[in-house]
Amino acid sequence: MQLSYNHDYPSIDDLIKKAKSKIPKFAFEYLDGGCNEDVNLTKNTKELREVELKPYYLRHHTDANLDTSIFGHTYDAPFGISPIGLQGLIWPNAPEILAKAAFKHNIPFILSTVSTSSIERIGALTEGKAWFQLYHPAENEIRDKVIDRVQEAGYPVLVILSDVPTFGYRPRDIRNGLAMPPRMTFKNMLQIMGRPEWALKTLYHGQPSFATMKPYMPKGLNMQQLGQFMNQTFSGRLNEQKIAAIRDKWKGKLVIKGIASEEDTEMAIKLGLDGIILSNHGGRQLDPGQSTIKTLAPIVEKYKGQIKIMMDSGLRSGPDIARTIASGAEFAFMGRSFMYAVAALGEEGGDHLISSLKIQLKQVMDQVCCAKVDDLSSFLIKNK
Repeated sequence: MQLSYNHDYPSIDDLIKKAKSKIPKFAFEYLDGGCNEDVNLTKNTKELREVELKPYYLRHHTDANLDTSIFGHTYDAPFGISPIGLQGLIWPNAPEILAKAAFKHNIPFILSTVSTSSIERIGALTEGKAWFQLYHPAENEIRDKVIDRVQEAGYPVLVILSDVPTFGYRPRDIRNGLAMPPRMTFKNMLQIMGRPEWALKTLYHGQPSFATMKPYMPKGLNMQQLGQFMNQTFSGRLNEQKIAAIRDKWKGKLVIKGIASEEDTEMAIKLGLDGIILSNHGGRQLDPGQSTIKTLAPIVEKYKGQIKIMMDSGLRSGPDIARTIASGAEFAFMGRSFMYAVAALGEEGGDHLISSLKIQLKQVMDQVCCAKVDDLSSFLIKNK
Protein backbone atom coordinates (compact mmCIF):
# COMPACT_ATOMS: atom_id res chain seq x y z
CA MET A 1 0.00 0.00 0.00
CA GLN A 2 1.23 3.45 -0.91
CA LEU A 3 1.40 5.52 2.27
CA SER A 4 0.64 9.23 2.20
CA TYR A 5 -0.36 11.79 4.80
CA ASN A 6 -1.29 15.45 5.04
CA HIS A 7 2.02 17.33 5.16
CA ASP A 8 0.41 20.27 6.94
CA TYR A 9 0.01 18.08 10.04
CA PRO A 10 3.14 15.93 10.37
CA SER A 11 3.14 15.76 14.18
CA ILE A 12 0.65 15.02 16.93
CA ASP A 13 1.06 18.59 18.21
CA ASP A 14 -0.15 19.88 14.84
CA LEU A 15 -3.22 17.66 15.07
CA ILE A 16 -3.96 18.70 18.66
CA LYS A 17 -3.82 22.39 17.73
CA LYS A 18 -6.13 21.87 14.76
CA ALA A 19 -8.54 19.67 16.75
CA LYS A 20 -8.81 22.30 19.47
CA SER A 21 -9.85 24.87 16.87
CA LYS A 22 -12.57 22.64 15.37
CA ILE A 23 -14.50 21.10 18.26
CA PRO A 24 -16.31 22.64 21.25
CA LYS A 25 -14.21 23.21 24.34
CA PHE A 26 -16.17 20.66 26.39
CA ALA A 27 -15.51 17.95 23.77
CA PHE A 28 -11.81 18.81 23.50
CA GLU A 29 -11.35 18.78 27.26
CA TYR A 30 -13.19 15.44 27.54
CA LEU A 31 -10.66 14.03 25.08
CA ASP A 32 -7.55 15.82 26.28
CA GLY A 33 -7.87 15.63 30.05
CA GLY A 34 -6.83 13.13 32.66
CA CYS A 35 -8.04 12.84 36.24
CA ASN A 36 -7.34 14.93 39.33
CA GLU A 37 -4.13 16.92 38.61
CA ASP A 38 -3.17 15.09 35.34
CA VAL A 39 -0.01 13.71 36.96
CA ASN A 40 -0.29 10.22 35.48
CA LEU A 41 -1.46 11.59 32.14
CA THR A 42 1.80 13.51 31.89
CA LYS A 43 3.98 10.70 33.25
CA ASN A 44 2.71 8.21 30.68
CA THR A 45 4.37 9.98 27.76
CA LYS A 46 7.28 11.52 29.67
CA GLU A 47 8.52 8.24 31.13
CA LEU A 48 7.91 6.31 27.90
CA ARG A 49 10.17 8.79 26.14
CA GLU A 50 12.99 8.05 28.53
CA VAL A 51 13.36 4.68 26.75
CA GLU A 52 16.37 4.73 24.41
CA LEU A 53 17.38 2.55 21.46
CA LYS A 54 20.89 1.83 20.21
CA PRO A 55 21.53 2.23 16.46
CA TYR A 56 23.97 0.07 14.45
CA TYR A 57 25.15 1.90 11.35
CA LEU A 58 27.70 -0.51 9.94
CA ARG A 59 25.60 -3.69 9.92
CA HIS A 60 24.05 -5.08 6.74
CA HIS A 61 20.40 -4.03 6.44
CA THR A 62 17.85 -4.45 3.68
CA ASP A 63 14.46 -3.11 4.69
CA ALA A 64 12.29 -2.97 7.83
CA ASN A 65 9.13 -5.07 7.80
CA LEU A 66 6.31 -3.95 10.11
CA ASP A 67 4.19 -7.13 9.80
CA THR A 68 3.18 -8.46 13.21
CA SER A 69 1.25 -11.64 14.02
CA ILE A 70 -0.99 -11.92 17.05
CA PHE A 71 -3.93 -14.22 17.80
CA GLY A 72 -3.56 -16.01 14.47
CA HIS A 73 -3.73 -12.89 12.30
CA THR A 74 -0.85 -11.01 10.66
CA TYR A 75 -1.36 -7.25 10.88
CA ASP A 76 0.46 -4.69 8.74
CA ALA A 77 1.91 -2.95 11.81
CA PRO A 78 2.31 -3.67 15.55
CA PHE A 79 -0.26 -1.11 16.68
CA GLY A 80 -4.01 -0.67 16.79
CA ILE A 81 -6.71 1.80 17.83
CA SER A 82 -7.73 1.77 21.49
CA PRO A 83 -11.37 1.84 22.57
CA ILE A 84 -12.74 5.27 23.47
CA GLY A 85 -16.17 6.10 24.86
CA LEU A 86 -18.45 8.74 23.34
CA GLN A 87 -16.33 9.05 20.19
CA GLY A 88 -19.17 10.70 18.30
CA LEU A 89 -19.23 13.51 20.86
CA ILE A 90 -15.66 14.39 19.94
CA TRP A 91 -16.25 14.18 16.19
CA PRO A 92 -19.46 13.00 14.49
CA ASN A 93 -19.22 9.47 13.05
CA ALA A 94 -15.70 9.07 14.50
CA PRO A 95 -15.87 5.31 15.26
CA GLU A 96 -16.90 4.53 11.69
CA ILE A 97 -14.14 6.75 10.28
CA LEU A 98 -11.53 4.97 12.39
CA ALA A 99 -12.90 1.48 11.82
CA LYS A 100 -12.76 1.99 8.04
CA ALA A 101 -9.20 3.29 8.23
CA ALA A 102 -8.09 0.40 10.46
CA PHE A 103 -9.62 -2.13 8.08
CA LYS A 104 -7.98 -0.47 5.07
CA HIS A 105 -4.56 -0.58 6.77
CA ASN A 106 -5.04 -4.04 8.32
CA ILE A 107 -4.65 -3.00 11.95
CA PRO A 108 -7.12 -3.74 14.79
CA PHE A 109 -9.80 -1.28 15.85
CA ILE A 110 -11.32 -1.85 19.31
CA LEU A 111 -14.93 -0.73 19.72
CA SER A 112 -15.98 0.33 23.22
CA THR A 113 -19.32 -0.69 24.73
CA VAL A 114 -19.93 3.01 25.37
CA SER A 115 -18.88 4.31 21.97
CA THR A 116 -21.38 5.76 19.52
CA SER A 117 -21.55 3.06 16.83
CA SER A 118 -23.07 -0.36 17.27
CA ILE A 119 -21.44 -3.77 17.35
CA GLU A 120 -23.21 -4.71 14.14
CA ARG A 121 -22.26 -1.56 12.20
CA ILE A 122 -18.56 -1.77 13.04
CA GLY A 123 -18.58 -5.52 12.43
CA ALA A 124 -19.93 -4.93 8.92
CA LEU A 125 -17.45 -2.15 8.14
CA THR A 126 -14.48 -4.32 9.17
CA GLU A 127 -15.79 -7.65 7.84
CA GLY A 128 -15.72 -9.01 11.38
CA LYS A 129 -12.09 -8.05 12.03
CA ALA A 130 -12.64 -5.46 14.78
CA TRP A 131 -12.16 -6.24 18.47
CA PHE A 132 -14.75 -5.39 21.12
CA GLN A 133 -14.20 -3.99 24.62
CA LEU A 134 -16.79 -5.00 27.20
CA TYR A 135 -17.76 -2.77 30.10
CA HIS A 136 -19.12 -5.40 32.46
CA PRO A 137 -22.92 -5.02 32.85
CA ALA A 138 -24.47 -5.35 36.27
CA GLU A 139 -26.97 -7.88 34.90
CA ASN A 140 -25.70 -11.19 33.54
CA GLU A 141 -28.55 -11.26 31.00
CA ILE A 142 -27.33 -8.05 29.34
CA ARG A 143 -23.73 -9.29 29.49
CA ASP A 144 -24.68 -12.50 27.70
CA LYS A 145 -26.78 -10.69 25.08
CA VAL A 146 -23.92 -8.31 24.28
CA ILE A 147 -21.41 -11.16 24.03
CA ASP A 148 -23.78 -13.08 21.73
CA ARG A 149 -24.01 -10.05 19.44
CA VAL A 150 -20.22 -9.72 19.36
CA GLN A 151 -19.91 -13.40 18.48
CA GLU A 152 -22.57 -13.18 15.75
CA ALA A 153 -20.84 -10.13 14.21
CA GLY A 154 -17.65 -12.20 13.84
CA TYR A 155 -15.32 -10.29 16.17
CA PRO A 156 -12.27 -12.48 16.87
CA VAL A 157 -11.19 -10.83 20.14
CA LEU A 158 -13.18 -9.78 23.21
CA VAL A 159 -11.48 -7.31 25.55
CA ILE A 160 -12.75 -7.04 29.13
CA LEU A 161 -12.23 -3.64 30.75
CA SER A 162 -10.83 -3.88 34.29
CA ASP A 163 -9.69 -0.39 35.30
CA VAL A 164 -13.00 1.43 35.83
CA PRO A 165 -14.31 0.15 39.17
CA THR A 166 -15.32 3.79 39.74
CA PHE A 167 -15.61 6.78 37.43
CA GLY A 168 -12.43 8.85 37.47
CA TYR A 169 -12.53 12.25 39.17
CA ARG A 170 -12.09 14.54 36.15
CA PRO A 171 -12.32 18.25 37.02
CA ARG A 172 -12.70 19.42 33.41
CA ASP A 173 -15.64 17.12 32.77
CA ILE A 174 -17.28 18.13 36.04
CA ARG A 175 -17.01 21.81 35.12
CA ASN A 176 -18.30 21.12 31.59
CA GLY A 177 -21.27 19.01 32.69
CA LEU A 178 -19.88 15.77 31.27
CA ALA A 179 -19.69 13.91 34.55
CA MET A 180 -22.42 11.35 35.30
CA PRO A 181 -25.21 12.35 35.09
CA PRO A 182 -24.35 14.72 32.22
CA ARG A 183 -25.92 18.13 31.73
CA MET A 184 -25.88 20.57 28.81
CA THR A 185 -25.20 24.11 29.97
CA PHE A 186 -25.72 27.49 28.31
CA LYS A 187 -21.92 27.80 28.15
CA ASN A 188 -21.73 24.51 26.23
CA MET A 189 -24.36 25.75 23.79
CA LEU A 190 -22.30 28.87 23.10
CA GLN A 191 -19.25 26.68 22.45
CA ILE A 192 -21.25 24.64 19.92
CA MET A 193 -22.33 27.81 18.11
CA GLY A 194 -18.65 28.71 17.75
CA ARG A 195 -17.90 25.41 15.96
CA PRO A 196 -20.36 25.38 13.01
CA GLU A 197 -18.76 22.47 11.11
CA TRP A 198 -18.95 20.24 14.19
CA ALA A 199 -22.55 21.36 14.80
CA LEU A 200 -23.68 20.74 11.21
CA LYS A 201 -22.07 17.30 11.05
CA THR A 202 -23.66 16.43 14.39
CA LEU A 203 -27.05 17.43 12.98
CA TYR A 204 -26.40 15.30 9.90
CA HIS A 205 -25.27 12.18 11.78
CA GLY A 206 -27.61 12.67 14.74
CA GLN A 207 -27.01 13.31 18.43
CA PRO A 208 -24.35 10.88 19.68
CA SER A 209 -25.74 8.02 21.75
CA PHE A 210 -24.62 4.72 23.24
CA ALA A 211 -25.55 2.76 20.11
CA THR A 212 -24.63 -0.70 21.41
CA MET A 213 -26.75 -0.24 24.53
CA LYS A 214 -29.87 1.09 22.76
CA PRO A 215 -31.75 -2.25 22.80
CA TYR A 216 -31.57 -2.31 26.60
CA MET A 217 -32.51 1.33 27.27
CA PRO A 218 -35.97 2.69 28.03
CA LYS A 219 -37.05 5.11 25.32
CA GLY A 220 -37.18 8.86 25.75
CA LEU A 221 -34.52 9.31 28.43
CA ASN A 222 -33.28 12.83 29.03
CA MET A 223 -29.57 13.38 29.72
CA GLN A 224 -29.89 13.06 33.48
CA GLN A 225 -31.94 9.87 33.18
CA LEU A 226 -29.44 8.50 30.67
CA GLY A 227 -26.60 9.09 33.13
CA GLN A 228 -28.51 7.32 35.88
CA PHE A 229 -29.26 4.40 33.54
CA MET A 230 -25.58 4.00 32.63
CA ASN A 231 -24.56 4.16 36.30
CA GLN A 232 -27.06 1.44 37.17
CA THR A 233 -26.32 -0.75 34.12
CA PHE A 234 -22.57 -1.26 34.56
CA SER A 235 -20.70 -2.97 37.36
CA GLY A 236 -17.13 -1.84 36.86
CA ARG A 237 -15.26 -3.93 39.40
CA LEU A 238 -14.27 -7.33 38.07
CA ASN A 239 -13.49 -10.44 40.08
CA GLU A 240 -12.48 -14.03 39.45
CA GLN A 241 -16.07 -15.27 39.16
CA LYS A 242 -17.12 -12.62 36.62
CA ILE A 243 -14.09 -13.26 34.42
CA ALA A 244 -14.49 -17.05 34.63
CA ALA A 245 -18.11 -16.74 33.48
CA ILE A 246 -17.05 -14.73 30.42
CA ARG A 247 -14.24 -17.18 29.67
CA ASP A 248 -16.76 -20.03 29.72
CA LYS A 249 -19.11 -18.23 27.35
CA TRP A 250 -16.69 -16.56 24.91
CA LYS A 251 -15.06 -18.99 22.47
CA GLY A 252 -12.70 -16.53 20.78
CA LYS A 253 -9.56 -14.88 22.07
CA LEU A 254 -10.10 -13.19 25.43
CA VAL A 255 -8.04 -10.20 26.59
CA ILE A 256 -8.24 -8.07 29.73
CA LYS A 257 -7.40 -4.35 29.50
CA GLY A 258 -6.28 -2.15 32.37
CA ILE A 259 -3.81 -4.54 33.98
CA ALA A 260 -1.17 -2.73 36.06
CA SER A 261 0.32 -5.35 38.39
CA GLU A 262 2.06 -8.71 38.42
CA GLU A 263 -0.65 -10.13 40.66
CA ASP A 264 -3.45 -9.30 38.20
CA THR A 265 -1.35 -10.70 35.34
CA GLU A 266 -0.98 -13.97 37.23
CA MET A 267 -4.75 -14.08 37.80
CA ALA A 268 -5.38 -13.53 34.08
CA ILE A 269 -3.09 -16.46 33.23
CA LYS A 270 -4.78 -18.65 35.86
CA LEU A 271 -8.22 -17.89 34.37
CA GLY A 272 -7.11 -18.89 30.86
CA LEU A 273 -7.06 -15.49 29.21
CA ASP A 274 -5.14 -15.10 25.97
CA GLY A 275 -3.76 -11.60 26.46
CA ILE A 276 -3.49 -8.51 28.63
CA ILE A 277 -3.32 -4.84 27.70
CA LEU A 278 -1.28 -2.92 30.25
CA SER A 279 -3.08 0.39 30.60
CA ASN A 280 -3.99 3.08 33.08
CA HIS A 281 -6.89 4.33 30.95
CA GLY A 282 -4.75 7.09 29.50
CA GLY A 283 -4.18 8.59 32.95
CA ARG A 284 -7.93 9.11 33.41
CA GLN A 285 -8.55 6.87 36.43
CA LEU A 286 -5.75 6.79 39.04
CA ASP A 287 -3.50 9.83 39.27
CA PRO A 288 -1.10 8.35 41.88
CA GLY A 289 -0.58 5.20 39.81
CA GLN A 290 2.48 4.25 37.79
CA SER A 291 2.94 5.06 34.13
CA THR A 292 2.28 2.08 31.88
CA ILE A 293 5.89 1.80 30.72
CA LYS A 294 6.97 1.43 34.36
CA THR A 295 4.52 -1.45 34.90
CA LEU A 296 5.65 -3.20 31.72
CA ALA A 297 9.19 -4.32 32.54
CA PRO A 298 8.53 -6.58 35.58
CA ILE A 299 5.51 -8.17 33.89
CA VAL A 300 7.47 -8.89 30.71
CA GLU A 301 10.35 -10.33 32.70
CA LYS A 302 8.11 -12.69 34.65
CA TYR A 303 5.28 -13.62 32.29
CA LYS A 304 6.31 -13.17 28.64
CA GLY A 305 5.55 -16.37 26.76
CA GLN A 306 2.73 -17.32 29.13
CA ILE A 307 0.26 -14.70 27.84
CA LYS A 308 0.27 -12.05 25.10
CA ILE A 309 1.41 -8.74 26.60
CA MET A 310 0.21 -5.51 24.96
CA MET A 311 0.22 -1.88 26.12
CA ASP A 312 -1.54 1.44 25.66
CA SER A 313 -1.59 4.86 27.40
CA GLY A 314 0.95 7.57 26.63
CA LEU A 315 1.90 6.64 23.06
CA ARG A 316 1.80 9.57 20.64
CA SER A 317 4.16 8.69 17.76
CA GLY A 318 6.00 6.04 15.74
CA PRO A 319 9.07 6.32 17.99
CA ASP A 320 6.76 5.75 20.99
CA ILE A 321 5.52 2.53 19.37
CA ALA A 322 9.14 1.47 18.82
CA ARG A 323 9.97 2.23 22.47
CA THR A 324 6.98 0.19 23.63
CA ILE A 325 7.77 -2.86 21.52
CA ALA A 326 11.47 -2.68 22.35
CA SER A 327 10.53 -2.68 26.04
CA GLY A 328 8.83 -6.04 25.65
CA ALA A 329 5.22 -5.40 24.63
CA GLU A 330 4.07 -7.57 21.72
CA PHE A 331 1.56 -5.01 20.45
CA ALA A 332 0.72 -1.37 21.14
CA PHE A 333 -2.52 0.61 21.12
CA MET A 334 -3.25 4.34 20.89
CA GLY A 335 -6.52 6.15 21.57
CA ARG A 336 -6.30 9.90 22.08
CA SER A 337 -3.96 10.42 19.13
CA PHE A 338 -6.49 8.93 16.73
CA MET A 339 -9.27 11.10 18.10
CA TYR A 340 -7.10 14.22 17.72
CA ALA A 341 -6.56 13.18 14.10
CA VAL A 342 -10.25 12.70 13.35
CA ALA A 343 -11.24 15.91 15.14
CA ALA A 344 -8.60 17.76 13.11
CA LEU A 345 -9.07 16.18 9.69
CA GLY A 346 -12.48 14.50 9.73
CA GLU A 347 -12.86 11.64 7.25
CA GLU A 348 -9.14 11.77 6.40
CA GLY A 349 -7.95 11.64 10.01
CA GLY A 350 -7.67 7.90 10.54
CA ASP A 351 -5.91 7.22 7.26
CA HIS A 352 -3.59 10.18 7.83
CA LEU A 353 -2.41 9.09 11.26
CA ILE A 354 -2.04 5.38 10.49
CA SER A 355 0.06 6.23 7.43
CA SER A 356 2.16 8.70 9.40
CA LEU A 357 2.75 6.23 12.25
CA LYS A 358 3.77 3.47 9.84
CA ILE A 359 6.24 5.81 8.13
CA GLN A 360 7.66 7.01 11.47
CA LEU A 361 8.01 3.49 12.88
CA LYS A 362 9.70 2.19 9.74
CA GLN A 363 12.12 5.13 9.82
CA VAL A 364 13.14 4.27 13.39
CA MET A 365 13.61 0.60 12.52
CA ASP A 366 15.66 1.40 9.41
CA GLN A 367 17.71 3.90 11.40
CA VAL A 368 18.71 1.42 14.12
CA CYS A 369 19.12 -1.45 11.59
CA CYS A 370 16.15 -3.53 12.73
CA ALA A 371 14.55 -5.72 10.06
CA LYS A 372 11.62 -7.21 12.05
CA VAL A 373 9.34 -5.87 14.78
CA ASP A 374 10.11 -8.92 16.94
CA ASP A 375 13.79 -7.90 16.98
CA LEU A 376 13.27 -4.40 18.39
CA SER A 377 14.00 -5.55 21.95
CA SER A 378 17.60 -6.27 20.99
CA PHE A 379 18.10 -2.52 20.37
CA LEU A 380 16.90 -1.47 23.82
CA ILE A 381 19.42 0.36 25.98
CA LYS A 382 18.86 -0.98 29.49
CA ASN A 383 19.72 1.68 32.00
CA LYS A 384 21.15 0.35 35.27
